[in-house]
Amino acid sequence: MRDGDVRRAVLSDLSARHSDDRETRIVEEMGVWSGSARIDVAVINGELSGFELKSDRDTLGRLETQAEIYGHVFDRVTLVVGSKHAKKALALIPDWWSVVVASADGNRISLNPEREGSLNPNQRPELIAELLRKEEALDLLACHGLDCGWRSKRVRLIYERLAQCLPFDALKAGVRDALKAREGWLRQSRADQFDVAIDANTDPVLETLRL
Repeated sequence: MRDGDVRRAVLSDLSARHSDDRETRIVEEMGVWSGSARIDVAVINGELSGFELKSDRDTLGRLETQAEIYGHVFDRVTLVVGSKHAKKALALIPDWWSVVVASADGNRISLNPEREGSLNPNQRPELIAELLRKEEALDLLACHGLDCGWRSKRVRLIYERLAQCLPFDALKAGVRDALKAREGWLRQSRADQFDVAIDANTDPVLETLRL
């Protein structure tokens, strides 16, 4: 069972699940923490959900670090893991993560729910703000009348202003809306609302950047 097999199975499942929802956007290799890490698949709608994929050919060496990073950003996270690593992986991730076990069934990959997760209790507003590009962040400030005198500021200060001045739910909703509306994602996918993509402002060589 190869990495690409698991990825295709997950994308197919998510696309089928959200096929009638034009408010959902699905993105591959979405950068978090200003692009320093990438979640394999993100689903953006009324929540921001991440899916980290670990096939039997992967290692779990970076999973604990990934869990810490993603745990400050996403509303929900699902680990999709090959059966070879499932038991060990459960000990490396927070209890609020969902777990799905991927196994080969002839020529297809079966995705079997192992654990139902819950909402993330540890999100950090400044790291959620960092999901935005500078112009997106300024637009969000403007929507709340907070942009006067801020267009020339460094982007780090703009993120801090968003995190400090917006109610948390308003910040999260504004970030999700901006991500769903974003143009310029690379490698457009099968349907308008589903994007197999990375940020156009980052290096497109995925294999050198993925965690």
